Amino acid sequence: MKDTLTIEEREDIEIDLLLQAIYSVSGFDFRKYMRSSIKRRVENRMRLDHVRRISGLIEMVLYEKGYVEKLLKDFSINVTEMFRDPDFFKALRLNIVPLLRNLPEIRIWHAGCSTGEEAFSMAIILKEEGLYDKARIYATDMNEDVLLHAEKGILPLNRMQSYTKNYLHAGGNQEFSEYYTTDYQYAYLDPSLLKNIEFFQHNLVTDGSFNEFHIIMCRNVMIYFTSELQTYVNQLFYDSLCKDGFLAVGSKETLHTSSFSEDYEDFDPKERIYRKLK
Repeated sequence: MKDTLTIEEREDIEIDLLLQAIYSVSGFDFRKYMRSSIKRRVENRMRLDHVRRISGLIEMVLYEKGYVEKLLKDFSINVTEMFRDPDFFKALRLNIVPLLRNLPEIRIWHAGCSTGEEAFSMAIILKEEGLYDKARIYATDMNEDVLLHAEKGILPLNRMQSYTKNYLHAGGNQEFSEYYTTDYQYAYLDPSLLKNIEFFQHNLVTDGSFNEFHIIMCRNVMIYFTSELQTYVNQLFYDSLCKDGFLAVGSKETLHTSSFSEDYEDFDPKERIYRKLK
């Protein structure tokens, strides 16, 4: 019988208990996220709050009002920018958008949208291609705070120069400054870009399908999931795509190692864009 545990084993047990406590209190399930990613964020929260052991976090989740929201924000990954990975958006504009022209309606889902920059980028492309009026963009995230920010269409002014470079690299053919106004601190997107974007809370781990889409974008989100959770989410996306619909994932993500590889055409291997076959 083993009567001692290593520090690492104790921490693993404590993290299991912490994630269970978070799920029980909030309904948000991080138990199948990559443990290395979770552990980094837990350790950072412990440093910030001067907590010696993970068990101290568990106590605060259970007994300190509002503390679980701190951890939910820590676990939410919010890295994004306008026309992030410009070559991807260029491929989207040149090779996928033309295939949407004859559709009576275009439905697009940005899963894990963070503060909305990729959804705004999609809106600009569709506007320039004359398709935005018949498009509906659904932008979802588990983090309610970032969604409230996204709905305002407000961007940091100091990011606009890099966003302009991304836009031009992605095949933009207008003056990017036409899409926003500024003050001394922020850029405010033209309201016409926001009219067909619907932001709302959706948790990929626990929530189901809510529509049938022609494009689903979920880029650089599943790298934080275990293989079991990736399979679950890929099933959600498969069920949510119409036939011949497109799934776009991040540069470090692939369907090749999943059970869904035979259900998709490798439409653009370089940009990780797949087309549903069945």
